[in-house]
Amino acid sequence: MALTGRVPLLLLLGIVPEVLLGAAGVGWAVGTLIAWLLLVVLLIVIDLAVAPSPRRLRLERELPQAVRLGEPVEASLLVTNLGDRRMHGLLRDAWQPSAGAAPTRWRLDLPGGERRAFRATLTPVRRGERQAEHVTVRSLGPLGVAARQVVLTAPGAIRVLPPFRSRRHLPSRLARLRELDGRTLLQVRGQGTEFDSLREYVRGDDVRSIDWRATARNAALPGAGQRLMVRTWRPERDRRVVIVVDSGRTAAARIADEPRLDTAFESALLLTALATRAGDRVDLIVWDRRVRGRVHDAPPADVLHRMVDAMAPIEPELLETDWAGVPAQVRALTSQRALVVLLTPLEGAGSARSLLGMLPQLSTKHTVVIASVTDPAVQTMTTERPDLQSAYLAAAAERSLLEAGRSAAAAGRLGAQVVAAAPEDLPPALADRYLALKAAGRL
Repeated sequence: MALTGRVPLLLLLGIVPEVLLGAAGVGWAVGTLIAWLLLVVLLIVIDLAVAPSPRRLRLERELPQAVRLGEPVEASLLVTNLGDRRMHGLLRDAWQPSAGAAPTRWRLDLPGGERRAFRATLTPVRRGERQAEHVTVRSLGPLGVAARQVVLTAPGAIRVLPPFRSRRHLPSRLARLRELDGRTLLQVRGQGTEFDSLREYVRGDDVRSIDWRATARNAALPGAGQRLMVRTWRPERDRRVVIVVDSGRTAAARIADEPRLDTAFESALLLTALATRAGDRVDLIVWDRRVRGRVHDAPPADVLHRMVDAMAPIEPELLETDWAGVPAQVRALTSQRALVVLLTPLEGAGSARSLLGMLPQLSTKHTVVIASVTDPAVQTMTTERPDLQSAYLAAAAERSLLEAGRSAAAAGRLGAQVVAAAPEDLPPALADRYLALKAAGRL
């Protein structure tokens, strides 16, 4: 049951007879008050009895299966009146706040036997499953003083995928990849370790690429003359790239209004899109103390779709990451030499001790890259010292940067390469490091 704003108005109207009959005595005033209250209660009971039952409504939902984070999408709530009487009232849909639903309340005016669609726009602000379990329906009586209210079950869910905003960096990196592969006019001599073909030497070629045997064979041909022949190379293909995303407690920290885990997902998606175009195979593990998400041996055309689907429901766990278990997870994915990318914050020596202790097990067989997101606000603190408090903050920021630098230097001595950048810059920086390794024949 629910009362409308007309009930307090009716009660206030009871003051009028009280004032008029007040001179007649206290008995008359008390009797009038009781009679007026009973009249109001009677009106409420009659209105509730006559109001159509909201349980005669049937609710259905029409929802898209998935949407990218931050993109608007339309959701429809279909309401069917199974009764014969017209129903007036209010309708409230109970989406999670992070679903960003607007509007969530509607006026209900539905004739018997008809169906109406109530549409809302969802603009999610968090990844994962955004759900709506119930709908509250309020059916008003003909007098408008009371309403019958029930909560009906109408389950619905929509999967919010990572936004992949870093895909805007993909065209420029693909152009550089084509240059490495020798498929553009800007650079016709690709670098790599896989032999491609022979051609005549031109000025600017690396003399180490001269094939003396091919030159001798060419000189022996009638009328060929003395021409130097050089080998051309192309970047390696069909290599393995294993991406390990840390979903432990440090991944929950927000930097530039974005969790570190989301930045790691953006970096992994851009690297995957680039590596699959380069002909490499990409595997993904999301790990803390157990495997939270895994994509293995997915077809190149389907790997990105599987990754975003696996990433969508994952949230950071507030516990320390067990780095000792990572080498076994990598061995389970591939026995070949691979590029292993660890997407994890690289901070002070205390928090990085477990990671640094594990690195030799990977770097002895694989090429290891650690991609770490840094906080631009910490760098800003080191330059702002207008008062004593700011000076202490600057000192703390300097210490934090120094410890992170020591951890990065220790990782380098253990055979890993470190890429550290702000959230907006980390995905393209990691893609650039991949291209640099490709050009140097390190994969």
